[in-house]
Amino acid sequence: MSPPRVGPLRWCRFARRPDAGPAGWTPAVHDPVTRRHEGVAARDFPHNRRIAETADTAGGATPRRRRRFTKRHVLGTGLAIAVVVATFAFVLPRIADYRDVWGVVKTLSWTDVALLFGAVLLNLVTFAPPWMAALPGLRFRQAFVVTQASTASTYVAPAGVAVGMALSFAMLRAWGFAPSAVGLAVALTGVWNQLAMLAAPAIALGLLAFTGASHTALDAIAAIGLAIFAVVVAGFAAGLSTPALAHSIGDLAARIVSWALRLVRRGPVRWNGESFVRFRNRTNRLLRRRWHVLTLATLAGQLTVFLVLLVSLRVLGVTGSEVSAVEAFAAWSLVRLLGSIPITPGGLGVVELGLTTALVGFGGGQVEAVAAVLVYRVLTVVPTLVIGLVAGVTWKRFRPDHPVDDAAPALEGRATPDDPDLASDS
Repeated sequence: MSPPRVGPLRWCRFARRPDAGPAGWTPAVHDPVTRRHEGVAARDFPHNRRIAETADTAGGATPRRRRRFTKRHVLGTGLAIAVVVATFAFVLPRIADYRDVWGVVKTLSWTDVALLFGAVLLNLVTFAPPWMAALPGLRFRQAFVVTQASTASTYVAPAGVAVGMALSFAMLRAWGFAPSAVGLAVALTGVWNQLAMLAAPAIALGLLAFTGASHTALDAIAAIGLAIFAVVVAGFAAGLSTPALAHSIGDLAARIVSWALRLVRRGPVRWNGESFVRFRNRTNRLLRRRWHVLTLATLAGQLTVFLVLLVSLRVLGVTGSEVSAVEAFAAWSLVRLLGSIPITPGGLGVVELGLTTALVGFGGGQVEAVAAVLVYRVLTVVPTLVIGLVAGVTWKRFRPDHPVDDAAPALEGRATPDDPDLASDS
């Protein structure tokens, strides 16, 4: 069916509008020479947009910037591929033949499989509680969906952690939570996880010293982690102490970040000391009520990951006389800290190589250690990838059925006009 025309006026069936013509046609003037459409629906035609962009470029206007792969991206991708290939194709096979590793895995009994399944299930259910503590009003089902989808993205995206945080923020905002409350939750869960990761090697060092064992590499990494932990805690505490100090720290941080962004030809940040003061007020209000819940939930989430490794070691033949629980925790905490360096997505290749080397160095059998590490990585990555993929497709169905109680915005993550600290950022 061709559109009706009266002189130069053509009714174009491109989009329904309140002023649409007969049978849903939208009025626009068609120029047969330039093939441009003028009028109500002019901006809706892709051909018009291409002509406008060409004209702007020819007239000296700056064309829209398109994302391109830079040399840094190419080098980063090449390095990640090289690390993964070198680890799985060359290094690990030299430590233990994959056929021998598979032979060890096949010796698992149904009891061993049940123990592994229980450890994995416990690990999965501990993803949600830290977010429930940091964002009051968030239920377990929604928190589980958010954490699985965002964690899965960290395993496949080059800038995994940043992508995961952005995805968490977008999902929670789409569910109706205030941006200020969501931003606070993203910041607090990230800070608490990083603090736990930095503190673990130092705790492991203390436990090794208590048991009479030591490890030179762990001593160095633990000292670095402890120093960074102390600096982060001191800076975080100072920023939350007084509004004046928070304002000064916020202004200083904004200047430093804006300076760094100028080096990569990016614009300055939009936040400043005032933004940091508002963040400080909301953080203090939440932490006064929930710091202990957030801390315990974060520790539970971290330790259940280690539990999967410990069960993998024991069921695959690495006994306590070869690698004790303290030594396994030391190796795990060391490698977790090294794996947080964004070389490969999810530390793929880095974690496997580092953890195998550390466990063998502590006295574990080569074949059994490689088998335990590979099983541990499969059980901590693959379930989250599968569940995260499903969550990424179906997450809109998990929108809270009932709106969060606006009468308690400080607890429920919503802004009201009576709460300027929350409403100012909404």
